[in-house]
Amino acid sequence: MDDATERSERIADLLDRLTLEEKVSLTHGAVDPAGNATGYVPGVDRLGIPELRLADGPLGVRTEDPATAFPASISLAATFDPDLAREQGRAMAREALARDQDVLLAPGLNLIRVPHNGRNFEYYSEDPVVSGRFAAGVVSGIHDEDVIATPKHFVANNQESHRAEVSAEVDERVLRELYLPAFRDAVAAGAGALMTAYNRINGTYASEHERLLREVLKGEWDFDGVVMSDWFGTQFTADTANGGLDLQMPGVRPDEQLESDGTADAEDDGDDSADTSDGVAERFADGLPDPERGDYFSDALQSAVESGEVPEERLDDMVARLLGQVERVGLFDGDRGEGAVDTPDHRDLAERIAVNGTVLLENDGVLPLAADDDVALIGPNVDEAITGGGGSSETEPVVSTSPVEGVEARADGAVTVERGHERIVPVTLLDAIHGDQGDGGADDEDVDRDAAVAAAADADVAVVFVRDTATEAADREDLRLAGEQDELVEAVAAANDRTVVVVGSSGPVELPWREDVAAVLQTWYPGQAHGDAAAAVLYGDADPGGRLPVTFAPEPDYPTAGDERRYPGVDYEAHYDEGLLVGYRHFDAAGVDPTYPFGHGDSYAEFRYGDAEVTGDRTVHVDVANASDRDGREVVQAYVAAPEAPDDLERPPRELAGFAAVEVPAGESRTVELTLDERALGRYDADEGWTVDDGEFTVHVGRSSRDLRDSVTIER
Repeated sequence: MDDATERSERIADLLDRLTLEEKVSLTHGAVDPAGNATGYVPGVDRLGIPELRLADGPLGVRTEDPATAFPASISLAATFDPDLAREQGRAMAREALARDQDVLLAPGLNLIRVPHNGRNFEYYSEDPVVSGRFAAGVVSGIHDEDVIATPKHFVANNQESHRAEVSAEVDERVLRELYLPAFRDAVAAGAGALMTAYNRINGTYASEHERLLREVLKGEWDFDGVVMSDWFGTQFTADTANGGLDLQMPGVRPDEQLESDGTADAEDDGDDSADTSDGVAERFADGLPDPERGDYFSDALQSAVESGEVPEERLDDMVARLLGQVERVGLFDGDRGEGAVDTPDHRDLAERIAVNGTVLLENDGVLPLAADDDVALIGPNVDEAITGGGGSSETEPVVSTSPVEGVEARADGAVTVERGHERIVPVTLLDAIHGDQGDGGADDEDVDRDAAVAAAADADVAVVFVRDTATEAADREDLRLAGEQDELVEAVAAANDRTVVVVGSSGPVELPWREDVAAVLQTWYPGQAHGDAAAAVLYGDADPGGRLPVTFAPEPDYPTAGDERRYPGVDYEAHYDEGLLVGYRHFDAAGVDPTYPFGHGDSYAEFRYGDAEVTGDRTVHVDVANASDRDGREVVQAYVAAPEAPDDLERPPRELAGFAAVEVPAGESRTVELTLDERALGRYDADEGWTVDDGEFTVHVGRSSRDLRDSVTIER
């Protein structure tokens, strides 16, 4: 199989001059001498090949130094505005440059299949069109600033439980229609690298999956970048190299890393097994890989090439792909900007994303608040910003605002603060390593719920901030809020019928009290601007611009619930036999009403839709009027119902095909053009590939998957 990339004269000349040992050194990581990078690939000084530094980055640039902590990726997707994604990509790339980083390990774009997934906050949506649009936006933005983007984790990495061993048993059509499209969009947007998942796909580890890496990714999609492993996410040498992996990370064993940077004591935490390989099987059996899988591409790869087990042409291709990206972003000539961290523009962007990603789930007229309202601010963590979940995406901000700080700065009325519940202690990656896969816990502070209830009773309005916790390497045990936060909300709502609940969560959560409160805002993990963004929406300085990129429903109603074969799997196999019916597709097909449907979100304005009109082969226009006296932000959505087709799989009743966010001033209207995704009109056929059936397609236009205002037909 020939998957060699097109090579410039410079790269071809370097390949001729590199020794075998030097080539191999460019296929795996090493210890970063500066100690500030997530990953490091040494250069070759004698040939002017520069070193390469890689930094974690889905929510911000993660190094030893602080950086802008952007809202969680699911919050970005809730804006339904891919232009904001490109802005965030540019901002993160500028901050990477300022921190001397060359590669961002971002974006994360696995589909949200399992609502319990501990890493859902790093991903975008349960829908492939939304995921693909945002993946493309972030990738484009990162490369605009000459930093290499690394979409991850390829592919079907939809749970953290047993993620290092589990096999996603998934039909080819389902893989093509749901789980691969966002990666294809990221590649089309110019991604320079791609990270493989820990899991297996139909029995084969992602890092050695020749069918997906060499035939689909590099063959069908013409991907000319470098495919890297996740950290310790490889199993073999020759099979992995021949399967299509180009760069093994981190490329060193844990003892080498500890000896070089002295982190043994820092990682000890009272557990001797944290510093050695003892107990590895026990500690890493569930959500983490074996850290002994660190150096398969060093001496072993050189031996495999010398023996002919790995063709030298394959090694040359591995090296050429890496050097091609080094050349692309200007590293050979030092032709890049210096970047900047924590600029006013970056702070403003983080706040705009948090505001536009805030979803108004319920409102019984209590919002927006009046400036002179006396407010009781309540919640276990109301005095701190939620900047993300646990794991490799954790970003330390330079500045942040808590809900208390944001509301106190905005309010003219009295603000009383009572936590009412012990502080929720977020679960971390270290907790997961030591076997704590719970949904966080409470500290042992003596906090008086009665005082919070009394404060609520005395105030004009009570605002309760609640949260969940989530981390890489462990799924949530259930969809409840941690601790006794539900009981706190119920007690406050009984004392004040003007109770507003602000939910900070990693994804869908159950809200058993939602009919007992006056308003519910969903803010996800809003990042460093938590307090300012919350205050802006609460007081109506900004419209709650977000819409749900995932369905909210009771835990038993999800398609992965109640079937161990589907999740978390049996004998390390998770069977995706719900097929195409993931998220809203499942609820529509089953005729089950969710708590809040995909695409849902209210506004402080009132919008009226005109008649939809087909204006092109794949375009639909609709007029949207703001019938209120305040400016508003609307997200117009188009769902396609396809004609009947010969099928082995159940086809969803409707699929999202396009969306557009639009600002509509008070009393005015805007014409919105929706371009329909061609794949939403088609289906994948094992023999024919992507196929658009002849017949009549119905395009529904509306405010959510369940609030459809008009429909038109398209003949194909």
